[in-house]
Amino acid sequence: MSHPVDVHVGRKLKQVRTLRRLSQTDVARKLNLSFQQIQKYEIGSNRVAASRLFELSQILDVPPAYFFDGLHDNANVAPSQDHGMEIVSALAAIKDEDIKSRIVTFIEDVSGVTVARQG
Repeated sequence: MSHPVDVHVGRKLKQVRTLRRLSQTDVARKLNLSFQQIQKYEIGSNRVAASRLFELSQILDVPPAYFFDGLHDNANVAPSQDHGMEIVSALAAIKDEDIKSRIVTFIEDVSGVTVARQG
């Protein structure tokens, strides 16, 4: 059984990867891994080593602490509902790239945060 912290880190990895519009394969290539390894990280079945977490933070342009955001209790239980991940999943389901881009621009305007776009 996966540890709740590993599941939480995996969710955060998937969230930021999706926001950056990168596939599992894109991230895996940058780390010289298989996309299956990234899948295992994202579902929490494999733990992410500290050195790998640091590399991921550089690739995804987030601080290493990002992967632990929202993990507040001492019982090491991941939050049961992640609204950010729900938004990311909904955005990823949109097929029209123009509409998707307009929604991202709207979110950037409202939040004051710029989403790094991969070319």
